[in-house]
Amino acid sequence: MTFLVAVIGAGRMGQGIALALSRSGADVSLLGRTVKAVPAPLAVRVEDWGEACRAADVILIATPDAAIPAVAERLLGERCLSPRSSVLHLSGLLDRGALAALAPTGAGLGSFHPLQTVADPETAGERFQGAYAGVEGDANALVAGEWLAERLGMTAVRLPAGAKAAYHAGATIVANYTVALMGMAVRLARSAGVPPELAGKIYLPLLHGAAVNLDRLAPQDALTGAIRRGDAGTVAAHLAALAPGDRRLYGAVGLEALALSRAAGLAEKSAAVLERLLTDAATGR
Repeated sequence: MTFLVAVIGAGRMGQGIALALSRSGADVSLLGRTVKAVPAPLAVRVEDWGEACRAADVILIATPDAAIPAVAERLLGERCLSPRSSVLHLSGLLDRGALAALAPTGAGLGSFHPLQTVADPETAGERFQGAYAGVEGDANALVAGEWLAERLGMTAVRLPAGAKAAYHAGATIVANYTVALMGMAVRLARSAGVPPELAGKIYLPLLHGAAVNLDRLAPQDALTGAIRRGDAGTVAAHLAALAPGDRRLYGAVGLEALALSRAAGLAEKSAAVLERLLTDAATGR
């Protein structure tokens, strides 16, 4: 099975997906509002959306979330869709409801969310290999989404309608909050006297090691450190060294680590002591 694809939106993700599909041998058109410099062999088509979308089996909307309903309205106006078409957007949060304007066309409607970041469209194909994609929608959209995932070297994960907010919150915690926590760690390192040129580097091997552990083990088995050991003395020393805001964050995340530690077999006596310490910190007591 193969599909003709039209990608609407020439940002980094739209370019990355279009380029990766093109390099896999798929027939792809990249559509946008303005002409942009994109990697060969792609070119952005500004006009003739109707022609490109009429020829496409799968239309992928790679715009910001707020623009998705407007793109759907334009597609409706172009009268380019039929029941053989499938339209998917890339939002991690929104589901097929964002495409409600297209319901009268009979086209398959859904969403395709790559669980990967794309900073450079040229290397997107490499980043997609082995990653996962959340797919949601009606039967035809799911077929199209799973084909896209396979073509990009990804694993498709079906999501029920209305469930994407929790799924996307998890993605945000991994992709964004990990970076934010690293920023906090660098700030703490500098406050402890680590030279600025080293403060941004010293924790990176530790982060890489944790990621390797998570690639092989469940979170409760990959967890290490004071909470996992039940070392209340070390945790208390950490909390005493932190400013109130940092202490609250340490406590809140520490309670999640404590839940994993309990699942991994931490003795309840030790867990109870840690729970009191961490709860007091998280609530600002």
